[in-house]
Amino acid sequence: MESVGMLPPDALSRAVIEIEKHVSSAGWDQPAQLFALVPTAELLAAEPQLAAELGAEDASQPLTPVAQGELPGGVEDDNLADTLGRIEWPDGVAGCALAIERIVLPAAAESGMSSAESDAELARLAGSDPRRHEVRMVAAVLREGDRFGAVRLRAHDEDSAVLTGIDLVPTLCEVLSLTFEPSVGSRPGEGPGVDGVSNDEEKRP
Repeated sequence: MESVGMLPPDALSRAVIEIEKHVSSAGWDQPAQLFALVPTAELLAAEPQLAAELGAEDASQPLTPVAQGELPGGVEDDNLADTLGRIEWPDGVAGCALAIERIVLPAAAESGMSSAESDAELARLAGSDPRRHEVRMVAAVLREGDRFGAVRLRAHDEDSAVLTGIDLVPTLCEVLSLTFEPSVGSRPGEGPGVDGVSNDEEKRP
């Protein structure tokens, strides 16, 4: 049976690209979505019926994304870090991915919003700023430490325009990696914020 250590070097990037395309096929304005990444060979051996339902009847895709549903508690940065900090994956999960949409503003625009008195007002100002970019980010990490991300701009909504890379969404990848850290009694949510970071991919039948 294939172990996590025997995954090909491009397993994570292929999973991210698959998730990003799958999420994008449903359009924009979606909630954040979390995926477990399971070695396909192990899934086929242990759960052949589930593998078939997920479209993983063969091992051509080394990692199979398993949708975990929408994240509870909202997806504001503080809530997201806290929610992810409470997750513990079973041993059979080799990695995880998150797909999330964000509004990104240039630094000059952000500095002009310091007068906002509430998160709701800040969101309204950001959403109406003509310099904004709406992006979908997918971040993924493996238990062993590998990371990969993808970013799609709503203004350039084509598969060929999706940006990908190891260091594309580092802060979100860092937060995701905490879900594989053993619990040591530290307060969930401590660690890096998730400002301006990524999303994740999913696969459904």
